[in-house]
This record gives sequence, structure tokens and C-alpha cells, in this order.
Amino acid sequence: MATTVQPAPVQSTGKGMRRPIYLAGEWVESDRPLDVINPYDGSVIATTFNATPDQVEQAIVAAERAYQTLRTMPTFERVNLLEALADQLRRRRDEMARTIALEAGKPIRDAEVETDRGVFTLQIAAEEARRIDGEVMPLDLLPSSKGRFGIVRRFPIGPIAGISPFNFPLNLALHKIAPALASGNSIVLKPPSLDPLTMLLFAEMCDAAGVPKGAVSVLPMSREAGNALVEDDRFKLLSFTGSPAVGWEMKSQAGKKKVVLELGGNAGVIIDADADIDYAVGRVRTGAFAYAGQVCISVQRVFIHESVYDRFRDALVAATEQIVMGDPLDRATDLGPMIDDKAASRSQQWIDAAVAEGARVLTGGKAEGRFFQPTVIENAKPESFVCSREAFAPLVTLFPVKSFGEAVAKVNDSEFGLQAGVFTNNLEHGLYAWETIEAGGVIINDIPTYRIDHMPYGGVKDSGLSREGLRYAIEDMTEPRLMVLNRLESQAVR
Repeated sequence: MATTVQPAPVQSTGKGMRRPIYLAGEWVESDRPLDVINPYDGSVIATTFNATPDQVEQAIVAAERAYQTLRTMPTFERVNLLEALADQLRRRRDEMARTIALEAGKPIRDAEVETDRGVFTLQIAAEEARRIDGEVMPLDLLPSSKGRFGIVRRFPIGPIAGISPFNFPLNLALHKIAPALASGNSIVLKPPSLDPLTMLLFAEMCDAAGVPKGAVSVLPMSREAGNALVEDDRFKLLSFTGSPAVGWEMKSQAGKKKVVLELGGNAGVIIDADADIDYAVGRVRTGAFAYAGQVCISVQRVFIHESVYDRFRDALVAATEQIVMGDPLDRATDLGPMIDDKAASRSQQWIDAAVAEGARVLTGGKAEGRFFQPTVIENAKPESFVCSREAFAPLVTLFPVKSFGEAVAKVNDSEFGLQAGVFTNNLEHGLYAWETIEAGGVIINDIPTYRIDHMPYGGVKDSGLSREGLRYAIEDMTEPRLMVLNRLESQAVR
């Protein structure tokens, strides 16, 4: 079983502190208090507020007004703004990482990585702001178009509605804010109710960096109040990261606006007969159990060639049993608590159901309060919840396969298609996987959990629509507009 360290004394974190919300550059409160709970010890970190419908309306009006400033802001000013935000985040790295660890239960080492990725996301957004270009195109391809040519530029589309999830409370929100500012759009962000303090801290950095008032609002809110972000036509794009059921429902309610959905998955991994087993075991261990499996591209299903199945299984079980569970602020901790009691309870129910259907738990399988032991399962039925749905828990299921082709077919036997990982030293197998696996990304010789923030990221099937990654998000947040110039022969210089 995984090792559990004893809880360290919890340092003072401002318990009882009131944290205003950020409405169009102003710090405000409401009559709807929201306690933010530390998943590790159940203490109240701070009390913030859910925005009222009137406050959401004020943010939308301010976003419309700020858009008129942002859309004509020179490129160098947008670049300077994003670089200033990156500098603010870099200088307050430790404070931000600690906030993430406290309210999200993310181990401090992982919280530091997320903060560093946030800096990188802002830096790349600044670079991409410099590269929003267009083209000059000849139009005189027919006699009737003689003397004509076209110029295409990309223009910002208008206020953006962003809804971000709890598992990466900083960086996934920045994947909405950074491209919005880079492309000259304002944004109203609904951060997750379970860990909103992270983005409220970032809102302080927006103030310090000189973000125009109304360009960014960070408003925790109820699902009912958040309906305005989905349904209001003053928003020109909805960017949502979260569960598939919620995301697809939002799309049906979004009207004519663009919709970007980055939803869940049950990511598959293939271990080929010639794979480097020791390397693959270490990477699968990381991909399955990082942040207690609460990652959209967490490794959930592993299809292993039967010739190396026993070796891979035994090595993964041994590696899993070395994982240290404990206080997220303890640097020795590998795996912290799940986000709340409901998440741990659901994981237990799904594993118990899989066992009742014949699955075998090789290690783990039990909830310990909000903690859930890192779990390895074999012989699960493909239609069981631990295989067919997004587990969002520290569990991984193993399956032997007779051939690489069978493994690819089983990866595709899913309603989801976010990313997949393939460990192989056979070039033809790697190319076949890339051409055949139904997913937004196929990662060769690494886990599907791999992501660097400028790459196109998103899924197919129930895993979503469109792509995140700075340049790709900017394409969604802008529209190409054509100007045709007709050189009249009567006005030609002679």
C-alpha cells in the first residue's frame, strides 16, 4: 500500500479572512458568502463571495466598454501588459503556489510547477500577440477581377466568457485570460467555487500590471448566476473547461456565440512488445496518480502486449506502493487529498462496483477520508465506470492485448478522445497510432498527460470542441476580415 505521512501542523493561513471579488477592476463583496475549504484538514481558509446577478450584469457592461479600448490597443501595449503579468506572477511564485496547495489540495511541488507554467503561458501569449497576422492575396484569377487584390487581417471578436475548473485553478484559467488579452478582447471569468482564491490573487496582479478596468473580471458565482455567461449574446465566445455533461449542455444553450469546450476523457495508453518497460512504468505512475488523478488527461486505461504484461503489471504495482500520501504543503508528499468528500466517496463506489463485476484490485482501492489510495486494477469489464467514464481519481486499469492493432482498437472503444499515449520503438506502429487513434493528440513514448502550453490541446467525440494553446485560442477569439482593393484603370498613374 502507499505510504501515508502524519499531518504537519497547519500554519496560519488567514482563517476568517474576507476576500472580496474582482468586478471590472474594483474589489467588491456581496450578500452571498462563500467559504473556501482546505481539502486536507477541512479548515476554512478564507471567506469570499458569490457574485449576484446584478454584479454579473455590471461585469458584462464593463467588459463591453473595455473591449472598445482593447480592440484598438496597439500590439506593443498588449505585449507589455502580458509581460507585466508574467513578471508579477514570477515575483509572487511562492505565494501563488502555496495558495494552490492550500485550497486545491495539490502537492506543493506540483503547485509550483503549475505556477511556473502560468508564467510560461503569459510569456507565450505575449509572443503570439506579436504574430497575429494576415495575408495579401491576388484576386485577379478571372478576367472579371482584373486589378483587384485582397488583404486579410484578424480582428478581435468581443467580450469572452470563461469558465475554469478546480484541478488547475491558475493555468487553465490563464488559458482563457491570456489569449483574450493578447487578441484584444475583454473577459469575464467564473473561477471554480471550490478554489477561487487562486484567480482572485491573480486579479491583484492584474491591478498591479495596469490591466484596463473592465478588461478582466474574476467572479465566483452560482450555476444559476453563471447562466448569463452561457446565454447572454453580448459574449461572443464561451470557453469552458470541465465535465462533458455540463459542457455539452452549455453548448446547447449558448445561442449563436462561438463555443470552445475542453472536456474530460478516460485516456488510454499502449505498451508495445518492444517498449522500454522501466521508463513506461515510471511515466504511467506519474500520469495515473499526479494530483490524485484529478486531471483530464490522467492515465486511466493501459493496454499492454501480453508478452510483457506480467512484467509491466508487477513493476507498476511496486512503484505505486512507493507513493507517499500526506499534507500537500509537505515537500515529501506525492499524493494529496481529493478535492472534497464527494469525490472520494464516488471513487470508492466505482471501484466497489468494478470488484463486484469481477475486477481485481492489485493495490489500493480504499478511501481514507478525503484521501484515496493510489489504485491499480486488472480484469475490469470495459463497460464498468472505472473504464468507460472519466474516473477523475487515482486509479488505473490494466488490460493484456495480443497485438498492437488490438490495443489501438481498444483505445478507440470509448466515447472520449482527448489524448492517448503510445510506448513503442516501432516507427510503423507509432505512425499507425497517430493516423488511427481517435483523439486530439497522440503522444509517442510518453503518457497522454503530457502537455506544454503552446501546443494545440483539445479533444474529439465527447472530449470537446476546438483547441486551446495560445495561438489556437487566439484564432477562435479573432475573426478574419477581408478588404478588397480595386485599382481602377481610369486612375492609373501615367
